[in-house]
Amino acid sequence: MFEIIKSGGWLMIPIIMCSVAAVAITIERALVLRTSRIAPSNLVAKVWSWIKRNEMDGQKIKELRSDSPLGEILAVGLVNSKHGRDIMKESIQEVGDHVIHDLERYLSSLGTIAAITPLLGLLGTVLGMIKVFNAIVMMGTGDPAVLAGGISEALITTAAGMSVAIPSLFFHRFFMRRVEELTVSMEQEAIKLVDVLHGEREVDISGAEIK
Repeated sequence: MFEIIKSGGWLMIPIIMCSVAAVAITIERALVLRTSRIAPSNLVAKVWSWIKRNEMDGQKIKELRSDSPLGEILAVGLVNSKHGRDIMKESIQEVGDHVIHDLERYLSSLGTIAAITPLLGLLGTVLGMIKVFNAIVMMGTGDPAVLAGGISEALITTAAGMSVAIPSLFFHRFFMRRVEELTVSMEQEAIKLVDVLHGEREVDISGAEIK
C-alpha cells in the first residue's frame, strides 16, 4: 500500500488528508443527525402534559431547551407564547434557522472535498503525463521503466481522487436529505404546539389529537 501511495507522488498527500477529513465528518454527522437525538418522538405530548398539570416553569423550560434541538425550538416558542401566535411563530422561525445551521455543520466541507478530490486526481494525471513526455524528450522511448513511472503516477492519483470523491458526494447528499427531513419534522411539531396553545387544535394528555 505504501508503495502505491509513494508511486502516486506528492499529490497523494492532500488526497489522503481529504479522505481522513471526509471519514471524520461522516462519522460525526452520522452520530449527530439521529432522529432520536434531534427530534425525539412524543416531545410535544410531553410538553403538553406539563402544561396541563401546570408544571411548566423556568426549570422545565431549561430542561426542554437542553433536551434536543427540537426542545430548544419548543422552549423558545413557549417563552414567547404569551405574546400571541405571530410572535411565537417568528421566534420559532428564528431559532429554527440557527438549529438548521448547526445541523448542516461540516456538510459544506464534505461537499468541497467531494468537488476538489477529482480535480486533485486530474492534476496528478496531468503532472504524470508531463513527466512521461519530458522523459520521451530527454531519453526517447527506449526505457519503458521511465515511461511507466509517469503513467503510474497519473493513474494512481486519478483513482485515489475518485475513490475519495464518490463516497464523499454520496454522504454529502445523504446528510443534506436527512437535514431536510429533520427540518420538516421539527417544523410540524412546532406548528402543532403553536396550534394547541392558541386554540386551533386540541390534544389530550397522551398527545392524541381530539380534533
